[in-house]
Amino acid sequence: MKINQFAKTAVATTSVLAFALTMASGAVSADDKKGKKEKCYGVVAKGMNDCATSAHSCAGQASEDQHPEEWMYVPAGMCERIAGGSMEPKKS
Repeated sequence: MKINQFAKTAVATTSVLAFALTMASGAVSADDKKGKKEKCYGVVAKGMNDCATSAHSCAGQASEDQHPEEWMYVPAGMCERIAGGSMEPKKS
């Protein structure tokens, strides 16, 4: 089976585009990791917490939505903009 010039060009273009998009998404991820983060309490969905609390010892074990002790990292300055968000844990 013979591959024509159009097919070769399409494969090469698609490969280059996929590589460029992969590199761009990696750069965004690296920038996110460098940005300042802060703990935000009371905004976590069930099972989406970042670390331990008095009720459990590991990330991903939040048993209810928006529990006042559960926290997750958010970009600096974002917590105070989220409804129910707090920089300090609240008593449940």
